[in-house]
Amino acid sequence: MREPNDANNDRRLRVGSLFSGYGGLDLAVEDVFDADTVWFSEINEPVARVFAHHWPDAPNLGDITTIDWSTLPPVDILCGGFPCQDVSTVGKMAGLAPGTRSGLWAHMATAIEHLQPEWVVIENVRGLLSAPAIRPAPEGDDDEQRNPEGATGPATGAGAGATPGEVEPDPWHLGDQPARPLRAAGAVLGDLVDLRYDAQWIGLPASHIGAPHPRFRVFILAHRTVPHPTRLRRRQGWGELAEGEGTTRHDRPVAPDHRPRPPRPERIPATRGAGEPVDADRGTVRRWGRYAPAITRWEHLTGRPAPAPALLNDATGPRPAPPFVEWLMGLDPGWVTDPRHELTDAQQLTALGNGVVPRQAAHALRAMLRVAGQA
Repeated sequence: MREPNDANNDRRLRVGSLFSGYGGLDLAVEDVFDADTVWFSEINEPVARVFAHHWPDAPNLGDITTIDWSTLPPVDILCGGFPCQDVSTVGKMAGLAPGTRSGLWAHMATAIEHLQPEWVVIENVRGLLSAPAIRPAPEGDDDEQRNPEGATGPATGAGAGATPGEVEPDPWHLGDQPARPLRAAGAVLGDLVDLRYDAQWIGLPASHIGAPHPRFRVFILAHRTVPHPTRLRRRQGWGELAEGEGTTRHDRPVAPDHRPRPPRPERIPATRGAGEPVDADRGTVRRWGRYAPAITRWEHLTGRPAPAPALLNDATGPRPAPPFVEWLMGLDPGWVTDPRHELTDAQQLTALGNGVVPRQAAHALRAMLRVAGQA
């Protein structure tokens, strides 16, 4: 998306990855921003093996709650999908609160505060829009910030309440209590604003980009509002003049093929024809029934046939086949299921179930960048 300026030494943007899983969100971020993931944080050891296999030069920082952010070099982009268990509509909807798994967002916010990346990319489930968020009460707080009782009438005298008489009473005291009613998405967006980031979000089903399943996800893209210091090696966008303290070389925007840079494999092919009608042949209809058009479209978009959907077992009955779920996510064959990762079938399904469809995330990011005028 961006070209490097002279201060960048013609290098790609650097990505720090949190709650990394098998790297689905990283694939999208790298593709959209033409970036490289330089470190990741994942505590699930089997899944971390998958990520480490695909990004062998990126160290795993481990548990996000124990990372000393002051010891890390700066990154240009910080991405992550913090745990969704407590905001998912299929869970108990405990919400974004201290002590919950989803409450680990607070540690990601701390990372943003210390690292000050130019971009922040967040992914989560639909429940982020409806689950509650609880703010911890500051130490020593006794609700004195609330409007005093009787302060809703006309102000008369030095001892009168703080609320002007013309202002409508606020029975809920919204904004005055740390434990006020708040949605999880609102808490995340509010924290980003407090950290001086402009943020936007989009909700998108995977079927929008042609996948044969809905898998609705919420994506948030935030951009740092203050001028980006040279030390973070920001890349300029199209039409911007190069800036920085390096030796003057190319002080004009030029096309990507005029810049020296190492080749990289195409991990997310362009998604075209997602909304176009498809014709399923008779064999596909016999095999997949009413799902035949959706399966055929995804086969066309991914460039490979659908694997067998189920594993048969006389003792437990049929269960989803990990290679089929991997295909549903639009991943390369063996991305998670490669025997070298030494994951059991259950571990593979868990990793895939918690992961991100890279094409879906890339489409969402490009849409938000267009709205922000950054594409």
